Order: sequence, then C-alpha cells, then structure tokens
Amino acid sequence: MTSLPQDVDNHAAIVSPLSPTHDSGAAAGHEGRGSVSLLRTRERRAGRDDFPVNGHPRRQTVSVVIPAMNEEHNIGWVLERMPSIVDEVILVDGHSSDRTVEVARAVRPDLVVVPQRYRGKGDAVRVAFGAASCDLVVMIDADGSMEPSEIDRFVTPLLNGYDFVKGSRFLAGGGSSDLTLIRKLGNQLLVRMTNTMFLVHFTDLCYGYCSVRRECLPALALTSHGFEIETELVVHALKADLRIAEVPSNELPRRCGTSNLHAFRDGKRVLRTLLRERFVRRPRPVVDPIDQRVLQLWRPAAAQSPGGGAPREALSEGTL
Repeated sequence: MTSLPQDVDNHAAIVSPLSPTHDSGAAAGHEGRGSVSLLRTRERRAGRDDFPVNGHPRRQTVSVVIPAMNEEHNIGWVLERMPSIVDEVILVDGHSSDRTVEVARAVRPDLVVVPQRYRGKGDAVRVAFGAASCDLVVMIDADGSMEPSEIDRFVTPLLNGYDFVKGSRFLAGGGSSDLTLIRKLGNQLLVRMTNTMFLVHFTDLCYGYCSVRRECLPALALTSHGFEIETELVVHALKADLRIAEVPSNELPRRCGTSNLHAFRDGKRVLRTLLRERFVRRPRPVVDPIDQRVLQLWRPAAAQSPGGGAPREALSEGTL
C-alpha cells in the first residue's frame, strides 16, 4: 500500500495495481506497472486547473446523487442527515409508485429530481452521474443503509488528488450490521477474485458507497443494468488508470421495507461482470452528461440551502 497524504483519513487505503510495496517476484511480466501508474497520474495532474495556482486553490463543490425507488419511509432520514458540505442533492426516481418524491422535496426544497429513463440500478447510476453538476460526486443509497455523515470521509481523498473513492466495510473503522453470512462469504470470494485478476488489494467490492471527480465520469463508461454496476464502477476505474482510495464505512440495516438485492442472482451477475471485464475486450462508449438545458427544467425555481439563506460556500482543495 502507498502512503496517504497527511491530511487524508488515517484509516484510508490506496489501491493501485501492483503497488511499489509488492515484492519484485509478484511483478514479473508487469514491470513497474504500479509505480508507473501513480507517477503518470501525478504528472497528469501537474497542469490541472483545480490545483492551487499562486497559492489560491480553486473552490470545489459537492454533488450527492441518490438512486431511489419506493423509499418514502427512508428517504427523509437520509436527506435530513446531509452534511453542510453538500451543495447539490440529486434524486433519481426509478418510477416510484409511493410518495418518495413528495417526501424528499418536503425535507429538501432545493432537491433536484431526475426521472429514471428505464429500470435497474445501473440505469439509475448513469442518469445520476449525468445529472451531477458539481466538481465532486458522491453516491449514496436511499434506504438508510449508508450514513450521510460519512460523506466528508469520501470527499477528503478527492480534495487531495485521488480520482475515485470506494467505501469498505472491512477496513479499520468500518463495519456492517446488515451483512448476512451468505453475503459476507460471497463478497469475500468476489474480492479475492478481483484482487487476483486485476492485481490489486481491495478489501470490499459489493458496496456502493463511493465518490468520484466529475471530470473522470466519462472514463468510467458504464453499461451495466443491475447491481453489478457497482463492480463495473471499480473495474473501469482501474482500467482508466484512476487513482483509487478505499475508506472505512459502516453499513446500517435498511430502515424500512425490503431490499431489491438478491444474493445469488446478483452475485452471479457480479461474477459475469468480472470475467467479462478481465477476458473480453470490447469498446466502451463515452456517456455524455445530461443536457443542462433539460436538467434545468427539473431544478427548483430558487435552489437554496434547507431552510433558506445563501448558497453554501464551496470547498477548497485539501480542506474540509
């Protein structure tokens, strides 16, 4: 593992192909892949306009995107706990038949509600990422299983130069009170397969709490339709040579209702995704963002902080 900058969460772990800490024998046939990857990333960033210029860092903004379908009893809890660093909240409504949208708008008047085009979590994620307009994008579930107060933990590495941050329930400081034995064993098996096939050191895979720089979204080129989208996110981030960090996260029990996740069915989909991404080469389309003129129709007439007042102050690089 490579050391984090001092101002990044001490529990975070950097995940890169063949980290320089690996023994030389493991790198046979892949000479210097990890160290070259990190070096190339740093060189590429040297001229980016979001890093400090003459001592004055460019201000960063944060979007939180939430795919949701029939979560009227959960979405209010999630939105009420949004930290003040969040500038934009986008709810992607998956054709809800209950009052999910009404409850969400009542709690957060500045909420942007975007209708999902088709069905499935994969489509919802693509719509959510396409609708985000801020510099940094955090994805969180609508069922209350992910703690919104952890959002700053996912933002901090992005402010310090990382491109993609994924949550881990198995790093020090993380955990789960909702993980069945079958899901735990299946996740461990898939993590080991991923680490072996892609020469990395992830500690978690089937967990969707993550964040990404908006400028990196086109490189992810997502195509999956179901819950396997979370695996595709990670693998495409690796293939795009993004600098990846894992941070500890605590999974909570779903607050109300029944999950749409099916361990065996979705586990098989994740497995197929891993095998496809490892052994089958195919062109990956670039996903264009939603036309901002169309998106404007879904935005509130006067987007303000909850309770009114001036818009939040944006974040600066390297700070929270």
